[in-house]
Amino acid sequence: MFDNIEFANPGFLYLLILIPLMGLWYWYKVRTSHPTLQVSSRDEYIQKRMSFKQYLYHALFVFRILAVALLILVLARPQSSLSRKDVSIEGIDIIMALDVSSSMLAQDLRPDRLEAAKAVASDFIRGRPNDRVGLVIFSGETFTQSPLTTDHSIIENLFKDIKSGMIEDGTAIGDGLATSVSRLKESEAISKVVILITDGVNNAGSVDPISAAEIARLYGVRIYTIGVGSMGTAPYPVQTPFGIQYQNMEVKIDEQLLQQVAEATEGRYFRATSNQKLEEIYREIDQLEKSKIDVTEFKQKNEEFLPLALMAILLLLLEFLLRNTILRTIP
Repeated sequence: MFDNIEFANPGFLYLLILIPLMGLWYWYKVRTSHPTLQVSSRDEYIQKRMSFKQYLYHALFVFRILAVALLILVLARPQSSLSRKDVSIEGIDIIMALDVSSSMLAQDLRPDRLEAAKAVASDFIRGRPNDRVGLVIFSGETFTQSPLTTDHSIIENLFKDIKSGMIEDGTAIGDGLATSVSRLKESEAISKVVILITDGVNNAGSVDPISAAEIARLYGVRIYTIGVGSMGTAPYPVQTPFGIQYQNMEVKIDEQLLQQVAEATEGRYFRATSNQKLEEIYREIDQLEKSKIDVTEFKQKNEEFLPLALMAILLLLLEFLLRNTILRTIP
């Protein structure tokens, strides 16, 4: 009858146990109390069916027991609650800057660095439905794969098509950062973030990474840098006369540069030496960059006992009238 019903005095509901007890008492009373009348023969009464009044007489008890049940509910004070919750979500704008140089095919992460980075980044984006996300790829040059969008399915589909060798080889970290910042500079989001993933040393491009970080700071963009690669050596793909072969080569990541870039924008630098570590890094970034949610909650309670009380009074009045008119018994 009402939505969101609560009881102000729920302890009174225990009195409802009286209802089945009253029913048992009435059933026992009807079975054991029979009027006696001396007659010479009872054959005339055996075949007679109960009259409508006799059936209706039992309705008096039904009216009374329903009235008692309703009065118990009245004592419990049922209340309906009307609530409204206004949620205002201001998402975060995030640019994923992904290194696609040939060294990202090294297999110290499984199946290789690039595929591991794509898979974990996709999971990260999937868990942030309120944010706008864009995608920039870079190696020797840089390219905007997708501008900021809330259609995350587009980003996930683009991730599938990203491969090493799409653009000129090399590692232009500064250019990748500059392109990412240019995609965020007009943003009005409460938080603007670049997540840059690379496994090498800046050796190409025309923009110095530190200069790009300073520009990012001016536009209020925070940069998280992730160096991908194990410690020591890793199996790198090398072109030989016999095709691509993997050779163990020293892992070279300019951690000092990546740390300076992150610190210049009040971001953080992370080192991902395994798939598990990369997943942990994205979980930490997810906790650091939470969307702002403003919630306004309004709740109003209304007393709902009055209709029940009126129904109880009506049932008691109906019982009284029937008992003293058409169902009146002679003492």
